[in-house]
Amino acid sequence: MVGWASQQKVLAHPSIACFLSHCGWNSTIEGLTNGVPFLCWPYFADQFLNESYISDVWKVGLKFNKNENGIITQGEIKNKLEQLLGDENFKARASKLKELAMTSVKEGGQSNKTFKNFIEWIKS
Repeated sequence: MVGWASQQKVLAHPSIACFLSHCGWNSTIEGLTNGVPFLCWPYFADQFLNESYISDVWKVGLKFNKNENGIITQGEIKNKLEQLLGDENFKARASKLKELAMTSVKEGGQSNKTFKNFIEWIKS
């Protein structure tokens, strides 16, 4: 047990099968760039929009359903975990997004070019 661990390093470890995430933007980016499928548990603000992208648009994770009392039950967590880990398509799509993200940020990638253009604009 440790008091603190780098989320980026934990997510990069090959034994990590999925990421139970609040879907904050930094966590979303770290999960995506490590090719890890998500179980989404947002709390407020942009986290719900990020959850929608993760589960509905990119299809690299699942949302939890609350019961009639607004609770996410143990059974729901177990069900979604089994569903996520039992379908290789989640991991395949997450790996593809990782590849796209890495291509974009490396030298000559679109994100890299945009960042360099931004720096040049600031300098001018």
